[in-house]
Amino acid sequence: MQHAQSSLTGRPVISATGLFTPAESITNEELVASFNAFVDRHNAAHAEAIAAGEAEPLAYSSVEFIEKASGIKARHVMSKAAILDPGTMCPRLPERGNDELSVMAEIGVAAAREALERAGRDAQDVDAVLCAASNMQRPYPAMAIEIQQALGIEGFGFDMNVACSSATFGIQTAADYIRAGNAKSVLVVSPEITSGHLNWRDRDSHFIFGDVATAVLVEDAAIAPAAHWEILGTRLKTVFSNNIRNNFGFLNRAAPESANTPDKLFVQEGRKVFKEVVPMVAQMILEEAARLGVAPESLRRMWLHQANAGMNRLIAHKVLGHEASEDESPTVLDTYGNTSSAGSIIAFHKHSDDLSAGDTGLICSFGAGYSAGTVFLRRAG
Repeated sequence: MQHAQSSLTGRPVISATGLFTPAESITNEELVASFNAFVDRHNAAHAEAIAAGEAEPLAYSSVEFIEKASGIKARHVMSKAAILDPGTMCPRLPERGNDELSVMAEIGVAAAREALERAGRDAQDVDAVLCAASNMQRPYPAMAIEIQQALGIEGFGFDMNVACSSATFGIQTAADYIRAGNAKSVLVVSPEITSGHLNWRDRDSHFIFGDVATAVLVEDAAIAPAAHWEILGTRLKTVFSNNIRNNFGFLNRAAPESANTPDKLFVQEGRKVFKEVVPMVAQMILEEAARLGVAPESLRRMWLHQANAGMNRLIAHKVLGHEASEDESPTVLDTYGNTSSAGSIIAFHKHSDDLSAGDTGLICSFGAGYSAGTVFLRRAG
């Protein structure tokens, strides 16, 4: 567990955010039609084994099941046709040459440019780029360094992965650089192509993830635009758990014919995650609010991790002491799906401009690891 304490040199703030949203979107109706066509194919191909009791038939998915389990109604993706093809059911993005900008860097750059534009900041004024995301496109060179070069930024960059908490961990890391005087302006970029590590053939999870990219510009208050968000405090927490796991890696790569082996893609014990993460995150928020002298009921808005509507509803209730309204705890889960570390940042990006100077809010993420991060903010300007 870490605490970001008082200012050493600089005073970190969030100057602006940026968002890239893929043009293509898959509705639940489209997804269910594709999945059920796959189920029909599978059950027909294994009809004899199923009839003999040697195999279990796969069950259909449904729109009602998906929305009750998650609250998700649609998700944006980078490769719609291949995902919906019952013979493929995973994204197909053409491989690019080493002299071309990679897909992950491309969408990260798009989000970063919007953040810079919204802050009125030139890329040359930025000191560092942190690429904070769940799954990197490659081990090295670092995605952050490619994004840095594409933007024309001097200084340094590196990748970090704390699953769904990557963005909040990145924000604290950037804030620490500001406090220590090692940087004045840091971009935290979260390009999340989560469709690539989802098992689209698994009824219990085929609906969860979507693709997106976000960027957060963390700067010293001395150079930030007048309308910014003061970072009151941040807190990080990790507790090891196998309840959310993805075993794909360069030491245990699945062969092409077994690319959809379940443990090489996203797997989770959803009920255990719900039971264990909700109280952990709620308690963490309450403890950090107490440390900062922020009354939980005074929080104007909570931008929670967009993974599951039920989890967010219960966490918000435990923190605020009442059922949160859509205004108090806005959701983007219904149209974006779970976008891993980017989810809470999308909610902040889309639902923060209407707050007034002096209003306090909370960005909070939680996910595999377990990992959790909180960023308490106050509106300035």
